[in-house]
Amino acid sequence: MAQSPITTRCDDFAAWYQDVVLQGDLAEPAEIVKGCMVIKPNGYAIWELLQHELDTRFKATGHKNMYFPLLIPESFLKKEAEHVEGFSPELAVVTIAGGKKLEEPYVIRPTSETIIGHFFAKWIQSWRDLPMLVNQWANVIRWELRTRMFLRTTEFLWQEGHTAHATHEEANEVVLRMLDVYADVAENVMAMPVIKGMKTQSEKFAGALRSYSIEAMMQNGLALQAGTSHDLGQNFGKAFDVQFQSKEGQLEYVWQTSWGVSTRLIGGLIMTHSDDKGLVLPPKLAPIKAVLVPIYRKDEEKAAVLEAAHRIAKEIGAKVDDRDGQSPGAKFFHWERRGVPVVLELGPRDLASGKIVLKRRDTGTKEPVDQSEVGAKLAAALDDMQKGLYNRAKDRMKANTVLANSLDEVESILKDVSAEKGGGKFVMAHIKDDPACDARLKEFKATVRNIPLVDEYDGPGKCIVTGEPVDRRAVIAKSY
Repeated sequence: MAQSPITTRCDDFAAWYQDVVLQGDLAEPAEIVKGCMVIKPNGYAIWELLQHELDTRFKATGHKNMYFPLLIPESFLKKEAEHVEGFSPELAVVTIAGGKKLEEPYVIRPTSETIIGHFFAKWIQSWRDLPMLVNQWANVIRWELRTRMFLRTTEFLWQEGHTAHATHEEANEVVLRMLDVYADVAENVMAMPVIKGMKTQSEKFAGALRSYSIEAMMQNGLALQAGTSHDLGQNFGKAFDVQFQSKEGQLEYVWQTSWGVSTRLIGGLIMTHSDDKGLVLPPKLAPIKAVLVPIYRKDEEKAAVLEAAHRIAKEIGAKVDDRDGQSPGAKFFHWERRGVPVVLELGPRDLASGKIVLKRRDTGTKEPVDQSEVGAKLAAALDDMQKGLYNRAKDRMKANTVLANSLDEVESILKDVSAEKGGGKFVMAHIKDDPACDARLKEFKATVRNIPLVDEYDGPGKCIVTGEPVDRRAVIAKSY
């Protein structure tokens, strides 16, 4: 059965995104469970590659994987007032179990700071028990009203790191180190440029002292928060009585951090690189990096072409698409929609000439190469594609980042921006970290995405809302 055309990005970016997810065989809606999705093998394989890249880096920085319960006593969330207030609209609560009403309801975890705080209090008594560095790969539930596959679903997969320290300085070092890890994976693995920065007090994680994020720009100019790292201070330590005896013999509360990324990264990957033909994947995250399609018209050509195809594919680590009943054109279309970086073509004429045709997914260019050189040519093409996708995304971000020196100017730039049609920008403006200033931006559905850690612009200026001095420009945008 022929697949329907993919909606173009310029016609309707949101519909285009949905089409790419479905036709790339990444996921589909789980209609029987509100707001949830089924992640299909092609999508889950990308998540596994991301997991590997992240997990390797976590372990290299001393973190160990653990697993904590899915169900959290409702009273735990109430111990940290700001935390429960921030999450209460999104909570799913279990009130009946085993056919009986529970004395205390359980919350299905929206995040695990509270239950991990409980166990930290059991495990930590002395400065010798610190630092405690753990990570959890898990699923969470946040009851969302408007859902979109990978970007915002009721249930999603993620990792959440949690650490406890003897000093605030040490905790803050971890917060920024993990932010760097996220930026490294985003830029060097996902080929997705990001801006590292601090969230405003209005946008920080509920219960944190400070939150930091990496912000990416999608092709329609909207921002995507791609990862967060939180300085929890002693808030959860005090709420759950996580105390330790210091070297000086004093009883002190621990300083904690938490940080996480989720399957939302796959949504960011799609919206950063894909085109109107379908999914485009950077080679480092492509489950299949190269497919070889054998081409023959006569039965007497088949054996020789297939023998050569399997031999070459084995040498270079490619997959052979030797399915019967599918034309070469249908096979090319199939792999194009699934984002395979390189497709190789091999037919009788190529056999005779000692050539093979190499086609890149990102540029669509075809190049005949010597069969003896195809391994090196493939490696070079994949490397060039990885760098090229990053550079194109970086250039796009640069071209769509503008300065503004008044609130009217910011509103004028962003007022007609929509997820469906695009036209978004990152607007760099001086704005005070004050809830009243954030509220003013929300009047035209914009937010301060973060305050960059590195000032690449013109230093101090006056807040566009209050006129008070501000030490650097912040990123203002509409977002997912």
